[in-house]
Amino acid sequence: MGRCDPRTKLAPVSYWLIDTGPLVAYLDAGDSAHEHVVAALDDFSGQLFTTSAVITEAMHFVSRSSNGPRLLSEFVAAAGVQVFDLSQPNSLSEAAALMEKYADTPMDYADATLLLLAEHLNIVDILTLDRRGFSAYRTRQNKPLRQVLDSR
Repeated sequence: MGRCDPRTKLAPVSYWLIDTGPLVAYLDAGDSAHEHVVAALDDFSGQLFTTSAVITEAMHFVSRSSNGPRLLSEFVAAAGVQVFDLSQPNSLSEAAALMEKYADTPMDYADATLLLLAEHLNIVDILTLDRRGFSAYRTRQNKPLRQVLDSR
C-alpha cells in the first residue's frame, strides 16, 4: 500500500440531481436536447441522484421505443444513479403541499420529489430541461436550484 501525500489535493466530488427530460434526451438521439445533455453527462464525473417518480415518468416516455425501458435501466445502473423513493405518507404530503404552492408554474409530482430530495441531500445543482419550473422553485431555505445546463 502506498502512502498518501497530504499535499495532494483531491478534486471535489460533484453532485447533481437529474430530472426526467435529460434522461429521455440522453437516450433519444432524435431529441432536440440530446447532444447538449450527452455533452454534459460525458463531462460529468460526480454522483447523480433522482427519485422513483422521475424514473417512472422517464420509463413512460422511453417506452415509445421498444428498447427504451431497457436502455434507461442500463443507463441508471451504468451511471450509478442513486434513486430515492419519496412516496411515504409524510413525503407525499410535502410533495402535495409543494404542488399546491407552485400550481401556477405548474409543478408536477416528479418535480416536487426532486425539490424535496434537494433539501434532504442539500444539493443545489440539477440537470433539467425544465428551465421555467426550476427557475421558480425554491427550497424551504429559499435556495434556488442551479441549472447545470445553463452554466455550460
